[in-house]
Amino acid sequence: MAVQLYSVRDSLRQDPTATLEWLAAAGFGAVEPFDLVQWAPALEGPLRATGLTARTGHASLLGGPDPAAVFDAAARLGVTTVIEPTVRDGWDDLDGVARIADGLNRLAELAGPHGLTIGYHNHWWEFADLGGRTALEGLADRLDPSVVLELDAYWAAVAGTDVAALAAQLAGRIQHVHVKDGPIELDPAAQVPAGSGRTDLTGVLAALPAATRVLEFDDYPGDVFAALAAGVAWLHTVERESQ
Repeated sequence: MAVQLYSVRDSLRQDPTATLEWLAAAGFGAVEPFDLVQWAPALEGPLRATGLTARTGHASLLGGPDPAAVFDAAARLGVTTVIEPTVRDGWDDLDGVARIADGLNRLAELAGPHGLTIGYHNHWWEFADLGGRTALEGLADRLDPSVVLELDAYWAAVAGTDVAALAAQLAGRIQHVHVKDGPIELDPAAQVPAGSGRTDLTGVLAALPAATRVLEFDDYPGDVFAALAAGVAWLHTVERESQ
């Protein structure tokens, strides 16, 4: 069970050590950093002190900084899968999807000698209908087998997708899942603790029993730490009932 550190970015900027100490005490065993190059120096010590791991991390790779700098930052934190968090353009036609896939495949070739895996994380715009299949499905078709997906269940639901069916269909490709909930609308501030919204998270998790569970809030108007704690408790209940 992990948490995307973007959820607690305000606290993280004030005191990285205290933030990670709280997350460890709340029951998280891992964190998922964002902006790896920027945050690696600040997180290296607190990760070591708290015993938290960071096996996945987000970094803009396609059109972002030098991949070598990202790979070095990943090595500092023990990250083994670097995930491209967003590509906004190119999802409206198959040629654009092919270009994105080619870029990720090239990055995978560069990352392999460093012992790193490349992944992609979706939002809602990757689900355009391209000839009866979504753009994300088209991407999965074109990716090298070494490239993985991190399914953001909430944004996929916002796109109108049957997220449990999608998770089952792409289970071989999806290695990580953002466990996020809400009323299925674009406003990120409407997100709620996992298990208390309308996303079929139970179905998604059942379809992806081996995927890393990563709790995340893009935004939350209340006490995000309390909301994360509620999500941890819900996830524990779901996992116990599935055994």
